[in-house]
Amino acid sequence: MFISSEDSPVCFQGLTLVMPAVAVGNVGQLAVDLLVSTLNMKRVGYFHTDCLIPMAGNNPYASSKEDKEELHTAAEVYTVDELKLVVLQIRAPVVQKKSKKFRQLLLSWIKDSGFSRTVVLSSSHAYQRDDGQLQGTPLRYLVTPALQKLCAEALKELGWREMERVKSFPGIQDADTEPQLHIPGGGFTKGLFTDSCSEDVPLAVLLIFCSEGDNIPDAFTLINHLNDWLHLLDSPNENANKWKIPPSWSLLFGSGIPPALF
Repeated sequence: MFISSEDSPVCFQGLTLVMPAVAVGNVGQLAVDLLVSTLNMKRVGYFHTDCLIPMAGNNPYASSKEDKEELHTAAEVYTVDELKLVVLQIRAPVVQKKSKKFRQLLLSWIKDSGFSRTVVLSSSHAYQRDDGQLQGTPLRYLVTPALQKLCAEALKELGWREMERVKSFPGIQDADTEPQLHIPGGGFTKGLFTDSCSEDVPLAVLLIFCSEGDNIPDAFTLINHLNDWLHLLDSPNENANKWKIPPSWSLLFGSGIPPALF
C-alpha cells in the first residue's frame, strides 16, 4: 500500500518507474541507490506492507547534518519531475511465503498509477548459466508484449541480448521438454515479469549475471546499461565518472576492523 508523504495527492500518470528486484548481490538495489543519489531525487512516499521484513534507518542519501537523521523505511518512492522518472527503492527482503502477495501489490499499484513503463533492475547467479549464456556480455533483458509494441525500434538499435530460455534438464534429449525462462537468484523477477505479461503491463527487466561479493562494479555496469536506453545523464560516454556514490555505501562491508583487536 503506497502512502504519500506529500500534502497533495501524487500523480504518476505517464511517468517511467524504475525499481529493483531483491536478487543475488543486491545489484538492482545498488544501481537504484546510484540513480537516487546522482539525480538528487525527492522522496514522495513509502510502501507500508507486511510482505517485507520490517526495517528502518538513517537517511542513506544524506547531504548535510540536517537531513542525516531522517527516518527511512524498507520501501520508498522517489521522483524527479524534469525526467518524468519515479523510483521505488526496496531495502529489505520479501517475506518468504508472501512473494506472490507482494507481486500482486506491486502490479496493482503500477496499474492504478498509470505508469507508461516499468523497468525492473535485477541479477542472476553467474554460476548457473548454460553454455550459450557464457558467451558475450553478462547483461540481458526481457520485455512484455505490451512494452514490446512501444520500444521495439529502440531496443533493436541498442543491440541488446534477450534473456535466453533454457531447458530444465540441459543435455537430456527429450522432445517434450520446452525451453523455459529461468532466472536463478533473481528473487521475484520471473514471477513479476510473468504476471505482467498476463496482465498486459508494459514492463522490462534488465539483469546482469553476477556472483556474491563486491557487487559495486556490477551496479555501475547495470545502471550504465539502463542509461543507454533512458538517457538519464547528459553524456552517456562519460557517465562512469558521473554517478554519485551515496554516503551509505561507506558501510557496505561494515565499519572496519576495531583497532582494539591489535
